[in-house]
This record gives sequence, structure tokens and C-alpha cells, in this order.
Amino acid sequence: MSQTTQPKLDLVVIGNGMAGLRTLEEVLEAAPERYNVTVFGAEPHVSYNRIMLSPVLAGDKAFEEIETHGRDWYEDNGITLYTGEAVVDIDRRRRMVISDTGREIGYDRLLLATGSTPFILPVPGHTLDGVISFRDIGDVHRMVEASEKGGKAVVIGGGLLGLEAAYGLHKRGMDVTIVHLMDTLMERQLDPTAADLLQYSLTQRGLSFRMGAKTAAILGDEAGRVTGLRFDDADDSEIDADIVVMAVGIRPNVELAKTAGLHCEKGIVVNDTMQTYDPRIYAVGECVEHRHSVYGLVAPLWDQASVCANHLAYRGHTQYEGSVTATQLKVTGIDVYSAGDFSDAEGTETLTFSDVRRGVYKRIVLRDDRIVGVVLYGDTRDGGWYFKLMREGADVSAFRDLLLFGQAYLPDAKPVDAEAA
Repeated sequence: MSQTTQPKLDLVVIGNGMAGLRTLEEVLEAAPERYNVTVFGAEPHVSYNRIMLSPVLAGDKAFEEIETHGRDWYEDNGITLYTGEAVVDIDRRRRMVISDTGREIGYDRLLLATGSTPFILPVPGHTLDGVISFRDIGDVHRMVEASEKGGKAVVIGGGLLGLEAAYGLHKRGMDVTIVHLMDTLMERQLDPTAADLLQYSLTQRGLSFRMGAKTAAILGDEAGRVTGLRFDDADDSEIDADIVVMAVGIRPNVELAKTAGLHCEKGIVVNDTMQTYDPRIYAVGECVEHRHSVYGLVAPLWDQASVCANHLAYRGHTQYEGSVTATQLKVTGIDVYSAGDFSDAEGTETLTFSDVRRGVYKRIVLRDDRIVGVVLYGDTRDGGWYFKLMREGADVSAFRDLLLFGQAYLPDAKPVDAEAA
């Protein structure tokens, strides 16, 4: 019997974000007649590119420019879409999902793409009006509205999201201070030298920093509005603030899966075909834990989506084995790139290039003549090439002496786009 004459199965996708829809796109391409599809999105909007929230905050893009799927796309593909409607329960015995409006939809296959939730420091005052996370377009709208009044913003967190939030608010005219618990920025992605260069450049552009600072409390007035921040230091020092942005990390959104009795640890635990402990239920994206790892970057999500789609389309010949990740940051004209493990572990050797006047720094970590880690500051053109060499486990001994100068010095090297790698 051909696929087109088989009765369609019901596929329900919980989550209208990038990972779920990427999976759905590939399912529709591989097996367009296999499923009746229903998608639930808790946000009232159509799908958008969450990575591009920072340009929207900075005023470089409008929300409409970062939409990825208009409502006509769902209609053209015969997909039933419910926006602004969250699924609150999964009845696995009846194979039914129940939304917060009481809507019940049955499924033969269920895809969880519930993403992650921002971590909010549980300090006194964290519920005050003016404390904002940086996770969705609603958060961006709140920050933009606050910035129209000017004033002072404090961003807690010196990681990727924190720096992007700080840059966006600064560009909109606010006086911004970044508060970071560690002594160096982006400590998971940068080594101390690159982090110091980044902090210096951002300081030159008008941002302020409180490094190695622990927040003790967020201060407010009688109306319940943020007025400042108190630090946990010897002087109980304080800083004024009109808004406080929390950018201290994310956590996989596993509450729905837990309620349904699915096995969760840090995330929703899946196997190499992205199935949960219930084989009818799959999961992809930031909500997932695979081989004890969780991912918050796009490339692993795309890898997961491809494997999951193959399996849902009954072409389950691929497996997800985990991902090597790379981080790229561009704020105020500063380019930063990192990938792999760049710590000074035993058995590794380091190649370094530094031109402080030009603001260029490169560090490549090798083990047995193979790249295991890269940090680039100021000149990131070869990031994709280094990442490709690292991912392939290529032996670089033949051109080790030219490695720091990039692929342009190797006539046989094929150009690699950093963003595409």
C-alpha cells in the first residue's frame, strides 16, 4: 500500500518556536501526506526567530522582519494553529493533549518543543515591576517601552544574552551597567584575554561594569517599582536602576513533561532518535537532555530536528549523537567567536596571536595535532574553517605554522562561511 493511501496519523506539536517548526518543515518535505498536524503556541504571535530579538531591541529590525512563518504558511500546509493557547496537560493513556482553554486534541505522535525558561534570581525584590527577563518578544517590548523614558538600566549577567540586552538598551539611550558574578565576561565562551579585550571595548562604547559582584536584593519604592540594586559586599553598596534585566541563564522547560510522567533530569530525556521514554512522544530543542547534555544554541537544535523528522517520516536511518557547538557574538562592531574546549588541559598545546593595537586576538588549542578549541576576538573570518577542522578531527600538522593566519594562506583550503559552519 502506498503512503498516499494510508490513513493519516495525528501529529501534535507543543511549541511554535524554531526547533519544533524546523522539525515540522522536514517532516512535511519528507512525508507530506502522513500526518494531520496541530500546533500549539503559548505566545500570541506566529513563529519568529528568537536569535534576532537583540536587533529588534536595538532598533535595527522590526518584529515583522524576524517572523519565520506567517499564518498563511500554516494554512497552505493544512496545519491547525492555536496561538496564545498553552497545553497544560498530556493524557498519555487516552493520547490526548488538553489546553488552558479546555480544548482536547488527540494524537498518534506528539512532539514536545517547549523550549526553555529564563532563570530569575530568587533575591528579595525579584517580583518588582521593572524586573524583566530577556527571552521573548514580550520582554523586548517591555524593555523598549522602559527605554523611552530614558534613565538607568542594570543588566544582571555578563554572558551572551546579557551583553546583547545591555547593548540594545544603551543604543536606545539608557545608561547601562552590567553586573556579573564572575571576574570575566562570557567565561564559558571566552578565555580571560579575550574577555578583557571585550570588556575594554564595551567600556569605550559607554557601558559600565560591576564585575565579581553578587546581587543581594533588588530595591523598590512604595508603589512596587524598581529603584535600584543592593550588592552583597562589605559595604552593602547600592546602584540606582529604573529597570533590572535578568540574563543569568535558562532552564529547560520540563514542567509539562514531568506532569505527564515522562522521565526528566536537567531536561526531557531522549534517546538517539529524539524519543522520550514514551515512544509515541518525541522532544527537540532547548527542553531536551541527550546523553546528559542540554543545548541552547541553534546548530544542535537543527541536528535534533533533522533526526526527529526522519524518524517521524518513517525514514529513521539517522541518529543524533550530540553536537559540538560554536558561539558567535557581534555587538557594536565587535566580533567574537569561540568553539570547543579552550582550557589549558593536560596534553594540549596553545597557539596564540595578539595584536592589541588592532584589537585582534586568536587562540587555537591543539591536542595530538588536532584542533580542540578556538577563541577569536576582532577577526572571526576563519571561525567557520577552524570549526570545520575541529569537527572533522583533521590533522593540521602539515600547516600548523600557518594555522593562526587562516585559510587565505593555504591555497588548497576551500573557503568556509563562519555562520554556515
